[in-house]
Amino acid sequence: MVDALHRIFGAAEQFDTDRLRLRRPRGDDARTIFDRYAADPEVTRYLAWPRHISVEDAEVFLAYSHAEWRQWGCGPYLAFARADGRLLGSTGLAFESRYVASTGYVLARDAWGAGYATEMLGAMIHVARGLGLRRVYGICHVDHVASARVMEKGGLTREGVLPRHTVFPNLGAAKADVLCYAIQFP
Repeated sequence: MVDALHRIFGAAEQFDTDRLRLRRPRGDDARTIFDRYAADPEVTRYLAWPRHISVEDAEVFLAYSHAEWRQWGCGPYLAFARADGRLLGSTGLAFESRYVASTGYVLARDAWGAGYATEMLGAMIHVARGLGLRRVYGICHVDHVASARVMEKGGLTREGVLPRHTVFPNLGAAKADVLCYAIQFP
């Protein structure tokens, strides 16, 4: 069943946007993920996963990625600069059902402010539409103004504030309020 679903419902494992090459993570990516963004306290501050303390944490992410791709035919993508091939960050789709997925993005600090997150979000909306999803949404901490702006520029509509919704482990153990943005497809 999983293999049949993958054939019907699979996304491209690699594709290009204007400035990015997005590809499915591979087993040899752990060290680069760790070094470029996952261990940086400032980068991971507003993320819903804990900052990586060791390369083994990045390997856990790679195992998760592989499982998502196997189950859904899509999942996380790494984003590389087409100009020089350096890893900039990560994005992807996390499926709740065949028709609903969440998305997000993380960028290495030296890639902030260049419009890459908006380009990554646009790519995920394109993938979602191609897969026949009906809804894609993203959440961000209410204080993460830059992320909210990316979702607005990316065409998602603000649906509101979800109170005490998500733990941001790099900020503490309490659930925090989040902004929810979404796009619906016919």
